[in-house]
Amino acid sequence: MNNFIENYISKENDRQANNIELIASENYPSQRILSTLSTSPHNKYAEGYPSQKSIDEFTKIYPDYIHTGKIGRYYGGCENVDMIELYGRYMWQKVFNTSYHCNLQPHSGSQANMAAYAAFLKPGDTILAMSLRAGGHLTHSAPVSFVGNLYNVIPYGVDDNGILNYEEIQAKIIDYRPKLIVFGASAYPREIDFGYLNDLIQVTLENCAEEDGSNGQEEYNPIIMVDMAHIAGLVAAGYHSTPFGFADVITTTTHKTLRGPRGGLIFCKPEYAEKIDKAVFPYCQGGSLMNVIAAKAVCAEEALYPEYKDYIYQVKENCKAMADEFIKLGYNLVSGGTDNHLLLLDLTGTGITGAELQEACDNEGITLNKNTIPNDPLLASQASGVRIGTAAMTTKGYMEEDFRKVAHRIHEIIKKIQKLKEPPKYDINSIKVGQYPLDPNIYKDIEVWGNVTVYVSENVDTGEISLSWKRQPNTVDLFNTDDADTPEE
Repeated sequence: MNNFIENYISKENDRQANNIELIASENYPSQRILSTLSTSPHNKYAEGYPSQKSIDEFTKIYPDYIHTGKIGRYYGGCENVDMIELYGRYMWQKVFNTSYHCNLQPHSGSQANMAAYAAFLKPGDTILAMSLRAGGHLTHSAPVSFVGNLYNVIPYGVDDNGILNYEEIQAKIIDYRPKLIVFGASAYPREIDFGYLNDLIQVTLENCAEEDGSNGQEEYNPIIMVDMAHIAGLVAAGYHSTPFGFADVITTTTHKTLRGPRGGLIFCKPEYAEKIDKAVFPYCQGGSLMNVIAAKAVCAEEALYPEYKDYIYQVKENCKAMADEFIKLGYNLVSGGTDNHLLLLDLTGTGITGAELQEACDNEGITLNKNTIPNDPLLASQASGVRIGTAAMTTKGYMEEDFRKVAHRIHEIIKKIQKLKEPPKYDINSIKVGQYPLDPNIYKDIEVWGNVTVYVSENVDTGEISLSWKRQPNTVDLFNTDDADTPEE
């Protein structure tokens, strides 16, 4: 039997067990969640939504549940998975203390965003969203994503301090009148104050109303969308301002700070429930993944435990400790610090790229990702920064001092890269035999001069350059020396 897959799953198990995981979008779910993913609902096709019969049965158990959205499956035999999906909806409303409608079916955060857009927009409509280069997600504004191909995307960014540019947001709302405005980010280390944004939007819409009234135009009223995929766990635990009550539609993943299975969720005001449900199925997706929906329900249960709130508190404390340590070591951070679970290390001026640091860290058992910084002169494939998150290693039990030590390890890796990239301190063409003592260190450079291979090494402690050589067989000595002590290396 070919055990190829089992072999690489085992290798991946070892990598995850032994590596320091700093990718901000990754985490380690509980064994109960992992076990739920391998249960029988995996086998059930359940296109559509729970039946009225199932809803009636569920409300007998949970009488405070109020159903919104579409009703009815396309397949029989769904009575058990109906109850699982209804329970998941109910529990997520508890997690965020909301009466918003909840759709558990998106396969990912990107699918959730696609469905949210499709519920309210037609191709060619205008969206205002955070620029990818400023910290937004691919599905918010990137030309290579479906969003950039289907819609007219107007990007906004951050100011010179790396903070959301509220003046730019307000000006572009007035100038472009986007049909939908997206708030949320993939690489933004500061808290998004949804209360302040709510006030800003209201003032901006009043200005638009005055202008439109004088021109005889209809009242302008955009859809407000929040993608809280990265910060959802912080919102759930009460350590970040909430978008509920402000946004018309809210998307998230369940596998980042929520520490659940890979997948997405959509919340919306009840009046938009059917729009969202139809956009998810049948517009964007077919059959839902019922085993994943069951695992999402378990994730919601865990997010209601008191221990989860303690966990999120520690995630934030760890991130702040690590950010402060990088600053002490002389590094710049985008926005000067962090308010959440991630930080952006600005490598400008270090002489290395985010891609180089990512690769070097991989070789040292530290996993992070290259990331562009605001106004980055480099392409995303190289990037001038790295994004670092603390959620995964906090799950493994890391505390503030552990993250300070990791900051120092990354600092040492940066120094090693810089050392390797330093220009040579010698001109190999000017080196003479016997001018330098032989050095036992690992050879730094190898040059071939005619029939002699010359090895040049540098003592990393003293900077001393050393020379040795090896004469090729059956050739005349290039150096024309009779020195019998010529080393054979």
